[in-house]
Amino acid sequence: MREGGNQVVVCFPFIGDFVGGSHMSALGLIRNLPSSRFVPLVVLHHTDGPVADLFRREGIDFEAAPVLNRLERAGARNATAVVNVARTVPALVRFLKGKSTAIVHTNDGRTHLVWGLAARLAGSKHLWHHRGDASSFGLRRIAPWLPSRLVAVSKFASPRPGLFSAAGKCSVVHSPFDVMKMTGIEREDARNKVVAAIGCSPETRLLGYVGTLVDRKRPILFVEAIAALQRLAPEIKVAGLFFGNAFNGLDDAARSRAEALGVGRSIHFMGFRYPSEPWMAGLDALLVTAVNEPLGRTLVEAMLLGTPVIAANSGGNPEVVEDGETGMLVRPDDPDEFAKACLKLFNNAAYHRHIVETAGIEARARFSVERHVHAITLVYEELMGGFRQYPVL
Repeated sequence: MREGGNQVVVCFPFIGDFVGGSHMSALGLIRNLPSSRFVPLVVLHHTDGPVADLFRREGIDFEAAPVLNRLERAGARNATAVVNVARTVPALVRFLKGKSTAIVHTNDGRTHLVWGLAARLAGSKHLWHHRGDASSFGLRRIAPWLPSRLVAVSKFASPRPGLFSAAGKCSVVHSPFDVMKMTGIEREDARNKVVAAIGCSPETRLLGYVGTLVDRKRPILFVEAIAALQRLAPEIKVAGLFFGNAFNGLDDAARSRAEALGVGRSIHFMGFRYPSEPWMAGLDALLVTAVNEPLGRTLVEAMLLGTPVIAANSGGNPEVVEDGETGMLVRPDDPDEFAKACLKLFNNAAYHRHIVETAGIEARARFSVERHVHAITLVYEELMGGFRQYPVL
């Protein structure tokens, strides 16, 4: 606490070194916290690289963590990880105490564990912001006892009730989006930019995959959907564009699959683009092939930009998209279903227009930064001894 207990220091630590949806959501919160009440303290374990570059571009100050992270991704349960946590936590405890930190707000698995333990030992409150699915080890086995409170990005991502469960201290708060930022992008100009970037003809249908190439997001299925569309409607020119970095060689696997299906020239790997909005606005449709996705940011961003969404009926997607009203939901892991949905969208102008207009209205009403900040600050106030109210937005 600062200034006689009026200002609350909230620490936002980030361990990893690639940009994901958690960083974008946290930026929206950090930038809009009421400065008279909350002081954000952003701490990075990597002060060079994409995450640090993002915060610098956005004008968000950050500090270097007092110790290097030694906990590898997905390695929280082995003996080496336990030793590394024991070596890391004491320095973090001293850091939190030295900064008079009242709340530690963590946003991914490794920060939940390492910084959560440090928060408990430092006497700080710990808010675990869960962005994975409900089956994750951390949510089932660690979240019931470690954090003071838990926020999930969707009902799908929330812990299930049980004898040993974090459900009783969890609220659902959807991720924040700058709804006004999206309104200033001209879709025709954005589309021309995409066409020029890949060198295709103007009549080409531009279909996008936006996000990190990981297995859960089904990048191979995206390639198969493009191939299915070309098979069902060979008269239509189609380009499939990947926007995002790849893990575990999935970009090479997607290239190989595209070549095997005869659509190698129709698939384009654009890499990570920031900001992503001008590129997403240039697409004719966003294909969200992911399964068990807690709450994909790209669905909402596309809705705000006027880009129709075709998503797998899985995970948190149905909490965002109402089939036939704000987008289209199709059977997961079925490339033909994605292709047929594309054709329905392309061949019915009235249907297309209805989805775009309804999606924009719904997204602006449900996913504004203001609603998110209000809900999170209610949780902060509760942690600081205020009233108890668990928001579901």
